[in-house]
Order: sequence, then structure tokens, then C-alpha cells
Amino acid sequence: MTTCKKVLVVDDEQDIVEILSYNLSKHNLQVRQAYSGKECIAVAKQFHPDLIVMDIRMPEVNGIEACRILKHDDDLKNIPILFLTADTDMYTAMSAMTAGGNHYVTKPIPIATLTDIIKKMIEDGTTEIPRKVA
Repeated sequence: MTTCKKVLVVDDEQDIVEILSYNLSKHNLQVRQAYSGKECIAVAKQFHPDLIVMDIRMPEVNGIEACRILKHDDDLKNIPILFLTADTDMYTAMSAMTAGGNHYVTKPIPIATLTDIIKKMIEDGTTEIPRKVA
């Protein structure tokens, strides 16, 4: 019997969180939600997800700062972080990756494509994005 893998979805836009959570749960993934970087850190400490999908621009603590905090926590530092953001600025992408992010994907992205990337990352136990998703 395989253990249900866990994903934490973090975005200040409730619609995005709900759509992504719904689609991931259809793939036998246990999903928790957070709506800010601050809430992400608290939920991650309790939930210990296998992957965090996180926006960058959020209230209280943004995604990049939340990533830095998570990567400095011995219990959470190995959790892969997939940034999902509308921010296409190269400097922001570099900052996200320097903070410890594993991948940076820009919105909009077809939900099926994003779900496939997330599933592949979790199933392989790797942080590598597959070269071809389909």
C-alpha cells in the first residue's frame, strides 16, 4: 500500500488555490491550502508536505521570503518548492531560485500541464521537471 503524497498549495487568490487543490486531489494527492507566505510556513510545519506549490506576490510574507525561511528550517529545508506566479520578470525568477526554489512556472499554464509536472516531480521523488509532459 502506497502512502498518499502531500502537496501544499499557497496563493493569495482563492480561485487559484481551489482549482489547483481540486485537480490535485483527483490524482490521489492529499492537499492543504494556505493564502500567504506566513500561513504557508505554519501549515508546512504541521503538514510536512512532499511538495509546495507557491505564488510569489502575497501579503504578509511573500513567496520568496517564505521559501528562504523554509530552507533555513532543518525539518522543512528538503521540501521541493515549485513557484507558480504571474511574474515573468527574470530578476524575480532568479531571486526565487536563489532563495531555494526548485522550479519557476508562469501563469497562465494549462491546469493539466501543471498537474502533470507536479505529479511527475512527486512520483519520481525528484525536483527535475520532465522534458516532455503529455
